[in-house]
Amino acid sequence: MKIVEYGKQNKDIIMLLHGGGLSWWNYRTEAELLGDRYHVVLPILDGHADSDADFVSIEENASQIIAFVNREYGGSILLIGGLSLGAQILTEILSQRGDICRYAIIESASVVPSKITNVLIGPTIASSYGLIQKKWFAKTQFRYLRIRDDLFEDYCRDTSKVSKSNMIAFLKANTEYELKPGIQNCRAQVRIVVGEKEQKKMICSAELLHEALPGSHLEKKTGLYHGEYSINHPEQYQRDLLEMIRRQCHRV
Repeated sequence: MKIVEYGKQNKDIIMLLHGGGLSWWNYRTEAELLGDRYHVVLPILDGHADSDADFVSIEENASQIIAFVNREYGGSILLIGGLSLGAQILTEILSQRGDICRYAIIESASVVPSKITNVLIGPTIASSYGLIQKKWFAKTQFRYLRIRDDLFEDYCRDTSKVSKSNMIAFLKANTEYELKPGIQNCRAQVRIVVGEKEQKKMICSAELLHEALPGSHLEKKTGLYHGEYSINHPEQYQRDLLEMIRRQCHRV
């Protein structure tokens, strides 16, 4: 597993898992802001640009990250955050190892499978994959995703590097993931975030996660679409993250 690191000199570790089709730069600004006091680890998820392995499944990616934390950091770190596919992987990590972190931020994790969408992914990507290499198409997708302008070159470069097979694999995994019973063993303090303007499926998923995690905190971000919180408002994300840690420390 490849990673990008900030603040390696610091003791407490924060890991942030990017969204599907993106890469570590999803959280670059947060890492720059947090790197003066935390060791920030940004893994490149399997099947994405410059990763060292093809995408197999959410469960496999989660197991690899758990093994990495066990090997490199003694089995536990301060906080893990994730967006979309990264948030699904985080949810699976917490299901497999409920004590792996003290805090978790789950942003826009779908846990409601969609069979119809899942069936359509293969044919849709197969017929449109050639367009991904074209800059005009990347611009269209970029605008649709509402990603802030300064990330376009990163998006264009890395999206074109994702193979057709990997794209199909992680998109299908994204549409078929559902909560595991093991989530009930999660011991982390969890903050669940979803945009107010996201699809009903995403809002329903956030509510299901909140119900499955007693003591978790659910936030519906006013006026935001999918992924806008961490991607377009990194300063606010960083402030909220620090407040979450401070608030819980004061309770201990």
